[in-house]
Amino acid sequence: MSNHARFHIRLTPGAAHDRIDGWDVDADGRPVLKCRVRAKPIEGQANVALAALLAKALGTPKSAVSILRGDQSRTKAVEVRDLSLDDIRDRLERS
Repeated sequence: MSNHARFHIRLTPGAAHDRIDGWDVDADGRPVLKCRVRAKPIEGQANVALAALLAKALGTPKSAVSILRGDQSRTKAVEVRDLSLDDIRDRLERS
């Protein structure tokens, strides 16, 4: 049985650099991964850049990263196929 990790991201588009800033807690008390991308939030460009950033940082194909909710929002629900949340945390700590 394969693992699928679902988690939330707080995205800042139009940043100076593509980077992952680490884990935080949002106003609802749920963990969120803070990310920044250079791409602007125009026609889904920031979402494509986010998927590419996550895939590269996690060493997984871009096709394994899906944005489930929040296409037009800074807060997004994301799923990464074939990795557990523990796998994701471990890989981000090493990158």
